[in-house]
Amino acid sequence: MKKIKLFAAVAAVALSLNVSAQEKSKVIENGGSGEYKAIMMEEASLPTHTIFRPADLKPFDKKNPLPILVWGNGACANNPREHINFLNEIASHGFMVVAIGPSFSQGANRSESSQLIDALDWALAQNADKNSPYYKKLDAENVAAAGMSCGGLQTLDVAKDERLKTIMVCNSGLFTNAAGAVPGMPMPEKERLMEIHTPVLYMLGGPTDIAYENGMDDFKRIDHVPVFAANLPVGHGGTYGQPLGGEYSIVATAWLSWQLKGDDEAGTMFTGTECGLSKREGWTVDKKNIP
Repeated sequence: MKKIKLFAAVAAVALSLNVSAQEKSKVIENGGSGEYKAIMMEEASLPTHTIFRPADLKPFDKKNPLPILVWGNGACANNPREHINFLNEIASHGFMVVAIGPSFSQGANRSESSQLIDALDWALAQNADKNSPYYKKLDAENVAAAGMSCGGLQTLDVAKDERLKTIMVCNSGLFTNAAGAVPGMPMPEKERLMEIHTPVLYMLGGPTDIAYENGMDDFKRIDHVPVFAANLPVGHGGTYGQPLGGEYSIVATAWLSWQLKGDDEAGTMFTGTECGLSKREGWTVDKKNIP
């Protein structure tokens, strides 16, 4: 009887561990619509973040590495649950996405700008570690930071990092009036826009977006780097939760493919007198220093 009870106890522990392990990864929307079916997961070496990446890493190596995107969430949330469809879809097109906050375990209530740098430091360390599954599979030369609302402010807060190749500021912009800020948000001054040294995409929700005035004011002030402002009249919530991330994921993936992969066809969405995005239903565009 004692042996039976011991066996049952061991089996229960094993089952618990197996369930726990299973809960550390999940397939979202059948892996996305891209060429590389994606998976959402947590890594034991970075329990403070969530990874979105192609499930099969075999196609990627030093000759075909995965560009890196680090992501900050809206409301300074320490969990990317509001952006899962969007981030998973980007990953399915051949990107390594490291989002602030764990998805399968409890994290802190509020995130910090420094967690974007933590994500980047981790990804680059993994790429250089011979014992990592990501060894020489990530593109250390092509890295982007992005975020929505508070996450956009976090992105602007770290924009001076020289390792960044581009940034995306989504439903966000530096405050023209600090009275509208939520306590705990990073509050860089407008002068910090001069720290941007990369091309930047502002993706906004049109005039009903509470960040519209801030974002468009940023756009007007930035003259020293290529800057593109894309507006879709969907308000502050964007299209992140729509199937496959909606229109926002299409635009973001094209921008990242152009900026980080050198995909000129994807770049036609942003280049030219009548760029491709201006022809998509609902979008209005403004740009500077872009052909």
